[in-house]
Amino acid sequence: MAKESQKTTPEKVEVPEISIEEKLITLYRLQQIDSQIDKIRIIRGELPLEVQDLEDEIEGLQTRIEKFQEEVKSTEKLVTEKKHAIQESTSLIKKYEEQQMNVRNNREYDSLSKEIEFQNLEIQLAEKRIKEFNTTLELKNAQIKESKSLLKERESDLRVKNSELKDIVQETEKEEQALLNKSQALKKNFDERLVVAYNRIRKNARNGLAVVPIERDACGGCFNKIPPQHHLDIRMHKKIIVCEYCGRILIDNDSADSFKSNPK
Repeated sequence: MAKESQKTTPEKVEVPEISIEEKLITLYRLQQIDSQIDKIRIIRGELPLEVQDLEDEIEGLQTRIEKFQEEVKSTEKLVTEKKHAIQESTSLIKKYEEQQMNVRNNREYDSLSKEIEFQNLEIQLAEKRIKEFNTTLELKNAQIKESKSLLKERESDLRVKNSELKDIVQETEKEEQALLNKSQALKKNFDERLVVAYNRIRKNARNGLAVVPIERDACGGCFNKIPPQHHLDIRMHKKIIVCEYCGRILIDNDSADSFKSNPK
């Protein structure tokens, strides 16, 4: 007779039954650990943003310097063109003055005189433009110098921030992992529904606070007054009480103090 095959089912891991007070203290301890993880992630989250801001500013400064340098080249080209124009006008004036020596009548002389006068006006206008261009060049070169100085500072700041970011990532990754391990270990004290509820409250609550002590007869999360009857229920530790306004889990001062005296 063939032996009947035996089917094995995975054993369900039983969560050790602990008192409501112990659950609350453990939840509060879990909250403190998760808050430390949040702080680490916030610190690490701010530094990359600072690095990105510096990189964007450096890129903007480099673009500005390039633009100023292009404007300087363009202005220098205009100065060169005006200088050539002055040379041409000077040559024409010399030519017209030589021609005046050989004119046959007053009409030719007056015509050449007008040409000389026009070329002198062209020279004056060109000199005025050169003066304006040189003023522009001084301003642009000063802006380039200032931008390069600022660029040098920001590049130095970026090196420092990148070094800080590298160090803090290396340092906080180990600390974060250790805290995550503690968090996971503490969650094993609760059934899945309570863990899901805790995570949901943390996600929706300001600052990720899901478990808060009572402060001056009010919720330590939203600061709304707690009815006297709820005070009694919370101190009795017969069930887990949540704030009727914000949904956070409330813990009495005695339980909070019990955690503070033994935070490990």
